[in-house]
Amino acid sequence: MKKKKPTARTEPLSAARLDALHDAGEDMSAHMDLSKGTRPGRAVQRVNVDIPVDLLREIDQEARRLGVTRQAFIKVRLADALMKVGQ
Repeated sequence: MKKKKPTARTEPLSAARLDALHDAGEDMSAHMDLSKGTRPGRAVQRVNVDIPVDLLREIDQEARRLGVTRQAFIKVRLADALMKVGQ
């Protein structure tokens, strides 16, 4: 059986030391395992929506004006509309 090569690991740091590194603007990525990172409450479900071409042009124009992607614009506008409905 082959032995696995050891991976480079850093020594564990205290919370105070990590806070100090963060506050100093240091790169903390060597101290994190990003392969296991998740965003709780952010599960994604892909959907398909048919949008009239004229409306899509307006969406694209507004997204460009704001400097965001079409997808980001649509998600923000939907979230805003839902918040207004919930008030």
